[in-house]
Parts: sequence; C-alpha cells; structure tokens
Amino acid sequence: MKKRILWCILCACLVSTSLFAQEPALLSRVHDTEACRKWVDGQMEKMTLKQKVGQLFIYTLQPVTNQYSKNVLRKMVDDYGVGGLLFTGGELRKQVQMTNYAQVHALVPLMVTFDGEWGLGMRLKDTPSFPYNRVLGCIQNDSLLYEYGKEVARQCRLIGVQINFAPVADVDNNPNNPVINFRSFGSGPKRVAEKVAAYVKGLEDNGVMAVCKHFPGHGDTEIDSHNALPELNFDRARLDSIELYPFKKAIETGIGGVMVGHLHAPSLGEGPASISQEVIMHTLIDELRFHGLVVTDALEMKGIAGHDDVCARALIAGNDVVLSPRNLKKEIDGVMSALKKGRLSEADIDRKCRKVLSFKYALGLSSWKKVEEEGLAEKLVTPELLSLQQELSKAAVTVLKDSSSLVPLDLSVSGTVLLSVSPSLSEAYPFYHQLKQTFPVGWLHANVDSLDAVEARLRPTQRVLVALHSDKVEPYAALLEKLAKDKPLALICFGDMKMLEKIPEVVRHASTVILAHSDEKFVQRHVADLFLDNAYADGRLSIPLSGLFKAGDGLTVDPEAPRQYSPEDVGMNASILSQIDSIAEEGIRLKAYPGCHVMILREGLPVYNKCFGSYTYEGKEPVKENSLYDLASLTKVTATLLAVMKLYDEGKFGLTDRVADYLPILKKTDKSRITVQDLLFHESGLPAYWPFYEEAVDMKSCKGGLFRKKPDKNHTLKLAENVYACNDFRYNPEWVSHVPSAEYPLQVADSLFLRSDFSKNIVEQIVKLPLKGKSYRYSCLNFMLLKEMVEKIAGMPMDVYLDSVFYAPMGLRHTTFLPLRKFPKEQIVPSVETDFLRGGRLQGFVQDEAAAFMGGVSGNAGLFSTTQDVARIAQMWLDKGICGDRRYLSRATCELFTTLKSRDSRRGLGFDKPDAEHTDNSPCSPEAPASVFGHTGFTGTCVWIDPDNELIFVFLSNRTYPSVYEPNNLVRYNIRTRMQQVMYQSILY
Repeated sequence: MKKRILWCILCACLVSTSLFAQEPALLSRVHDTEACRKWVDGQMEKMTLKQKVGQLFIYTLQPVTNQYSKNVLRKMVDDYGVGGLLFTGGELRKQVQMTNYAQVHALVPLMVTFDGEWGLGMRLKDTPSFPYNRVLGCIQNDSLLYEYGKEVARQCRLIGVQINFAPVADVDNNPNNPVINFRSFGSGPKRVAEKVAAYVKGLEDNGVMAVCKHFPGHGDTEIDSHNALPELNFDRARLDSIELYPFKKAIETGIGGVMVGHLHAPSLGEGPASISQEVIMHTLIDELRFHGLVVTDALEMKGIAGHDDVCARALIAGNDVVLSPRNLKKEIDGVMSALKKGRLSEADIDRKCRKVLSFKYALGLSSWKKVEEEGLAEKLVTPELLSLQQELSKAAVTVLKDSSSLVPLDLSVSGTVLLSVSPSLSEAYPFYHQLKQTFPVGWLHANVDSLDAVEARLRPTQRVLVALHSDKVEPYAALLEKLAKDKPLALICFGDMKMLEKIPEVVRHASTVILAHSDEKFVQRHVADLFLDNAYADGRLSIPLSGLFKAGDGLTVDPEAPRQYSPEDVGMNASILSQIDSIAEEGIRLKAYPGCHVMILREGLPVYNKCFGSYTYEGKEPVKENSLYDLASLTKVTATLLAVMKLYDEGKFGLTDRVADYLPILKKTDKSRITVQDLLFHESGLPAYWPFYEEAVDMKSCKGGLFRKKPDKNHTLKLAENVYACNDFRYNPEWVSHVPSAEYPLQVADSLFLRSDFSKNIVEQIVKLPLKGKSYRYSCLNFMLLKEMVEKIAGMPMDVYLDSVFYAPMGLRHTTFLPLRKFPKEQIVPSVETDFLRGGRLQGFVQDEAAAFMGGVSGNAGLFSTTQDVARIAQMWLDKGICGDRRYLSRATCELFTTLKSRDSRRGLGFDKPDAEHTDNSPCSPEAPASVFGHTGFTGTCVWIDPDNELIFVFLSNRTYPSVYEPNNLVRYNIRTRMQQVMYQSILY
C-alpha cells in the first residue's frame, strides 16, 4: 500500500504538472504506465536503502579494459549500486566493452551518460564530430538542429548511451568568459533558446535524454567553475530575461534533464546553486515547473569540491542525481548519515529513486540489450551522417556584408586574383579549384617574407579574394588594408570568426566579408559556389564581433531569387509601376484575396517583385518569396502543355493525330476522332465540367440528394446561387477510406484517402460522357485526357516526366505536384478554409475536385509553385525554348504553340490569349497586343507573356480563400487587368 501511494505521488508530480508546464516528453511517451509502475516496483523491492541511494549516483571512469579497471567497475556496481556511468573519453571499442561488462553485472540496469556537446567526437577518438554551437548558432533553419539532435541520438543508442549532457543553454554574452564561449549557441537569449529547443526535441524524440546546462546560466562570468566559484551578480529581472530564458524554453519543450552548475547567484539564493534549495527547489522546480531529472554538474570540480557532505547537501537541495563525486564511498556514507540524522528522509530517497527508475524505463532500460561491437564504426559513419555534417556547415556560412556586390561575381569582369593566407597552398586548393573550373582566376600564396612582391602582383588586378585559412593574420593586416582601400576585396574567413577581430581595419574597408567557419573541402567548394551564383547562404552572426558586426548581422544570398533591377534600366517608369502597390492593397481590402505575389519581368530582368498580405485574412503568416500557391488551371500550361510541347518537339505525335491512337480506350467511341489540336483548342465537344467525385459518395447517405436548389435542414451549405449542398454525407467505402493503406494510398485531404485506381474510374467516366458538338467550350476534361496521352507516350507518370525534363534541370525547386511530400505545410498558401466535399482546410491539397480525385496529379490542375518559378518557365517560352545555357524546346515549336490561334475562339494551342473583339470579356488589359499568350487559374492566378514588349506578368493569389463560393472580387474589380494596365502605362520606350 505504501509503495502504491508513493507511485501515485510520483505520477502526480510528473503527470499532473502538465496543467502548468510541459510534462517531460520522455515520460509522456510511456503509453503503458501500468507496466512502467510494475517494473519500477519490482526494482524497488529488490533494493536495500543503500542501493536506492546508489541509484542517485553517476560514477565517472575511463574506458580502460584492463583487469584493474574491471575490478573497480564491479565494486561500484556491486557494492555501491550506482545508477549510472559517465565515461571520460578514450576509444569507442573499449567504452562499449566496459558498458556491456557493467550492464551484465548490474542489479538494476545502468544509465550510461555521455558528455557530447558536439557529438561523440568530443570524448571518443575516431568518432563523428559536429561544428561547435557558436557556429550552429548562425544557422537560420532550426529543423537542421533537430536533425542534428536526431543523429546524435542514433549514435548514442548504437553505443549504449541513454543520456547526453547537452546542449549548453548558457548565453554567450561575455567575451571574457574562459569556459563557455564557443560552447554556446550565441549571445541572444531568444536564439539560444530556439536552438536548444530544436536540438533537445531531436535528441529526445529519438530516445535519448537531453540535459541542458549550466543552470541558472554560466555565460556572463569570467571565472571557470572548474577552478573556482563564479558569481552572477545580477538582479532577478536580468536573470529572467537572459540567463534563465533558454532554460524556461527547454522546460516548455519537455526536456528530460537539467544540470545545475556550480555558480553563486545571490538574487536566487545563497551558496553554490548546485547545493542551494532556493535555486533548485524554489526557482527550478516550483517557479519554472521543471519535473524531470535534476542533475548536479561534476562534483569533483573546484567550484564545489571544498564543501563537506556535498552529495547529501545536493540531494537535500533538490537534485535527483549527483555526478562524479571525488570519493564515492565517502559521499554515499554521507548520504546514509544524513538519513540517520533526519536531514533526508527515506521517502525522499524513494521518490528520487522512483523518478530515476521511471526515466530508465522510458529510455528502454527495462529490456536492455547487449551493444554489438561488430561493425560499429561503420554503423556510426553513414551517408546520412556525412550529408548532415555538410548541411550544417553550409547552412552556417554567413555573408556579413557585400557592399560592392561581389556575391555573385560578375564573370564578365577579368583580372580576379585569389590570395590565400594559409600554411601552404594545399589547404586552400579546393576553393581555388572550384572557382577555376568556371572562370579564369589568378592564385597567390601570402608569404610574410615576400609581402612587397605580393603587393606588386596584386596592384593591376580588378578585384581580390582573400581566403584566410590561418589565424596568424596580423602580419598581413597592413597589406590587406591597403588593398581593401584600393579595390573591391572579398575577405573569406575559413576559421574561427574571432579571427576577424585581429584585423578590424581590413574588415571595415573590405567590400565583402564571409564567415565560412571551417576550411573543410566541401565548405570551400560551397563558398566558391556562392561567388559563382550556384549556392544559397542565409547565416546570421551568433555573437557580436567587437566594433565590427552585431549579433544577427548577415545577408541572404539566393541564386533562385533574381536581383531587383531598376525599371528605368529597361525603359519603364518606376513611379508609375509602383501604382500596382495600391491596387494590390485595394484587393486585400475588398476581400478579393488575403494576399498575393506580383512579379513583372522585362527583357529577362525583374523590375517589379512584391508580396502583399497574408495567407489568410487573420494575417498570421505573411506572403513570402517562396510561398507556394495552388496554380489551379495554370497547371494546364506550366505542366501539361510543357510536356505536350516537348513530346511534339521530339516528333512523338502530330497536332492532327487522333488521341485514340494513343489512348485505345477512346476507340470505338464517339471520341475516337478527337485530335490533339481539338483538345488544345478546347474544341473536342466534351462538357465544360463533370462531378467525378460523386462516384465516391454514398448517395444513400444524402437525404434529398447531394444538391438542392433551395436550402433545407439537410442542405444548408450554399455553393452558388440556387445550389445548396448536403451538410452530412458519407463516402463510399469501396473508394474512400479515412486512414491510409496499400489499397487507399492517394491522399486528397488531411484524413481522406482514395483507392489507387480511382483515376482510372474518372477516365472511364470521361469516355462515357456524351459530346455536345465541336464548337469552342472551355473544359478541364480536355487537359485531363492530354495528361493521359502524355503518360502513355512518355512511359512514366507526368509529374515524374516534368520533373526530370524541365523542373529539376531548370532549377525550379518550388514547382511540384503533391507539395506536402517536399515542403512543410506552413510554406503552402491555403486555398480554402472549409471545403464542403473534403471537409476542413485545403493547404497543400489541390482545390480542384477533379484533380484531387485524380490523386493530386492531373492535366487540368494540381501543380503548386511560386512566382519566380512560373516566371522562369514564362521566360523560357519568351526566349524560344532556352533557359540558362540549355535549350529545352526548339524555336519552331515555341513559335508554333505561342502564335497559332483558333479560328473559332480567342484560344491558342493550350494557351489563352487576349480577346480583341470583346475587350470586356478579355482576360488581359485592353493595352495587351494580340501576340500575348498565357493563362489564368481559378484560385486567382495568371501568367501573361508579351513577346512584342518582352514583358512577363505573373500574379499568384488565393482568391478562393476562405470559400470558393464567395463573390469573385478579383474579377469583379478587375484587379489583374488594372495591374497590367499600369504595367503598360509605365513603358517609356
């Protein structure tokens, strides 16, 4: 009964606290709490009080496999019943052997801990290391920090480690700190907290406990706690806003462990924090609501080691686990003495021991398995690890300034020389080699003994790239400063960022400064690619560099984001062009759309590129450069028509060929004579629309039918004038499931999955539909058939074909069908808030019902993209099939498809065109010449290409949000055509 009460108390502490703070994530994942309780009870029953005390100790030892070391280890495990081990360093193989040896002989499975702030390589020879936290603090994409934690967890589990004493949550805001500095993620509490949270989640989501340190914060000290006791002489408000902030966020994330440092913070409590009840019980546990494991910093450190009965005092203060005491026997005896004297109670020990055991269960120690030594080194170093190491290092590269626009280099300018400050040329070769492959660059090695000769050689050059591979830069300061004052000079630091503080005047006068942090070969190649416009960088400085740069400084270099050019450079008036701003903002006020992105190119140069508004009218997520939109019917030209043009270009079919020749299902039907040209001109006779999805609906569940002309209690959803939908219906389980499976793999909404052959059913429905004469009738069904033809001829799915032939080689990184497979939902603009057919928000799922029930890849809709990518496709058409240095379509094919027009309508071969005879119904402004071609999309998108004026106009919006059945104010108020008018009015010549 007593044990059951103690267990309930522990559960109350660990579980019910989620009402006030985040429950430790590791414990929240224990689904079978009864099994956990039974295991913990079983361990408690077989332990004496002294063995329970032993569970609260982590013993430190070297991984040495001689008999003496084994005997010592046996003594710690058998006689004292320690709860965990910390190996101080050495060889991987020996640590694994000692881990297995200890676990086999332990009465209770041991928590094996590790001090791996930058990976296993921090302690173990020949194991993987990662960049220091100061470097990682420059990274903007915190998902990489999650992946870093995930990979460290994988490696820890491989070698039998359950706890990593990381990350450092200290804020690096004192440049004189002798011990934290590069171990911290940076000088800003918020950014440190974000990095800590991401790493912690990555580690603990993958089964290894994180322990952040050194509470309450070791950043702003000038004493190393390994040597003495540092003071934090700050008031509580300051501590809350800086030192404590990352720890608060780690606790909110659900971190399992916090390490208390040997620090004196008078505003929190007297004495060292690691043995202070005020700091631990009052601040950490009561105020911050932390209910994971509280661990001391190593008790052998001089900042604490002089105190008597330090382990007993640590446990009384609120620590659950004591780490690395100098004399284990003496300290355990001290705890037993404290129990006898009543300074500690047996209930205290039981509660702490149960907590330790609960975490052991959560970490999988109830079913410990021997660590396999065979092939362990190979298992640690995987292709995924190497890729992650490179991703992290590349993402940390920081362009601090670029006043002369040397990034990227103008390759038409000759006379560029690379000056390498390095021990020898071999260290600097990868950077030079990568540059040399693309354009001619000279190369000099800086030598202190020949600075005059170096200066003479550099005097006639146009620009200089200075690569710093050595921290001994002071002897070169005068020469580099003189060069920087004379000509554009780029300074690339392939080492510690603090190197720049040694040459402040050089940095101030340099045109460009780049922090690469490392001279690994792949980093050198990456930085070279930045100069060659082939790489991306968005790093931000993690700490200030004295008198030079602030924390957070940095520029974004994106080869996929074309530079903004002055409209006057290409004969357009910027002042007139800016009137588009007010039209775009008017559209938001009129609820034509929550947000939009407008881009105009002339002569291949972006003269207007602006984002307006947000994803929704609530305005929580602003539209950005790389926000992905549902293109709707723009898919017809940016996907299906591209494929049709390419296959036509290759002579795979002719425009007058019958589609039935490629789709046998059409033979012996009334559609057997339809030609490719008929489909492109929308002159096939197919109906304008068909509700294919009705086949997937259980019509018996729709009382009064799926639709009615008037509302009633079963039909309250207004879709259009005199059209009301059934509010509650079921899907036909033959076709639809609410859970994914091999039979239902096609996701059409968050919780809706189709049978894989439903698209075949749709094609069969098209075959059965009656034709209505071959006059012009715009129909999505035409392009749905074209998609089937493309796949038959290409021999692969259309999305795969397009990606291999166009999207990937053209660098269209943000153009894709089924975008949720590649991009986070947050990057995709929602098209509908509540869809009557699929229920809930459509964000990342195509709005068009026919395309959705085709599995998301259809000829009429389904493509998602950005303005930059759509503009690049349009520029390829305008350039007669060329993009970059490659031809994608022949000139003849481009001219044929972009100029040929139907005799019976305004339509071109797949493209839409202006309607000169009926300007009120024209999709373009009256000023648009007849040569213009392009298309619009139902979700509020369009692209128009004007060969006469070398203009491209791209407009992307989500005008269908929140409902497709709201008035179409985008068309009603002529938003797009008025923007086009301004574009034409701005033309000077």
